[in-house]
Amino acid sequence: MSDVDIRECRAGDVPLLEIHLPSPGANRYHEARYRRQEENASTFLVAWDGDRPVGVGEIRWNGCAAPEVRASCPGCPEINGLGVAEDRRSRGIGTALLAAAETCARDRGYGHIGLGIDDDNPRAAALYLRLGYRETGCRYLDRYSYVDADGARHDIADPARFLVKDLG
Repeated sequence: MSDVDIRECRAGDVPLLEIHLPSPGANRYHEARYRRQEENASTFLVAWDGDRPVGVGEIRWNGCAAPEVRASCPGCPEINGLGVAEDRRSRGIGTALLAAAETCARDRGYGHIGLGIDDDNPRAAALYLRLGYRETGCRYLDRYSYVDADGARHDIADPARFLVKDLG
């Protein structure tokens, strides 16, 4: 397991996140996640190695935006935007972020937490299943948009499935 410190994002962390884990193109993902946290809609976790952010993950307390998931797993908070710095992958940081998110959900009284996994990410799916997440049978299109470096907007719809872990 990686030796990192995981805590909620603070306003001053957002510029450091853009330096060390930059949002692609003209997107301001860290800023948006921090804003949702300030609105009490989420908790934005950051993994730190000293003074360098090396991973992130957001817990969306209102759950996944996909209507199929909302119908299948009502009231289930969602771990979203989990990411680890490329040079720090396979060192337990993602696992530590998941554990921190699970603890946050448990501390808020939730009995379960979920996450979506795109079909083209079998390595992450294997990790989640190994950590106790289970298939729900809920399939959906993970829809999102981004703006590339030239300012062009791209709308994406990735086939995905939703996994849930009981927090007991």
